[in-house]
Amino acid sequence: MTGDAASGAKNPKVAGVLLAAGGGRRLGGRPKALLEHRGRPLVEHAVRSLRNGGCGPLHVVLGAAADEVRARADLTGCAVAVNPGWEEGMGSSLRLGLAALTGTHADAALVLLVDQPGIGAEAVARVRSAYRSRASLVAAAYDGERGHPVLFGADRWADIAAGARGDQGARAYLREHRDAITLVECSDVAEAYDIDTSQDLRHLE
Repeated sequence: MTGDAASGAKNPKVAGVLLAAGGGRRLGGRPKALLEHRGRPLVEHAVRSLRNGGCGPLHVVLGAAADEVRARADLTGCAVAVNPGWEEGMGSSLRLGLAALTGTHADAALVLLVDQPGIGAEAVARVRSAYRSRASLVAAAYDGERGHPVLFGADRWADIAAGARGDQGARAYLREHRDAITLVECSDVAEAYDIDTSQDLRHLE
């Protein structure tokens, strides 16, 4: 192992990538990043989870109502990218988020979704701590079922981006490489619900 690779394994640079572009189609067109939770937009809670979980640099991918999100949310310290094709689905945002890491020398990307406020810094830190190399593939698990956040070692980014289409994100890649995934149980520190429908709004305070 080279010196750089060895130091990366001991103290990896794990970038946080927050996918926050969704328009909330099933929520009557309310952008998910702006849904309020404990008095602040969801996007702020997710950024805090990534930061407190040990990720950096932090990259946020916006889409729907991007200008309003920038105006209302505190994204200090984050690199913000706007996905003009956000309506194509999560795949385009994932591609943009991974592309934004070019030149950051990050060893891995830890990807979090803005509409899962039950996943906080403890789950992020657990998944991050399972990094072993730039070929790492790690996912949180909830009662043994794979969920988010997910960590992608840098050596995998190109293949993941190539297969990220529509609303699938990295789902097909993860399915094809399931034997390589390290699952990290997080059900004792996080809840993996999504805010997708009006009924789900009950999770927000």
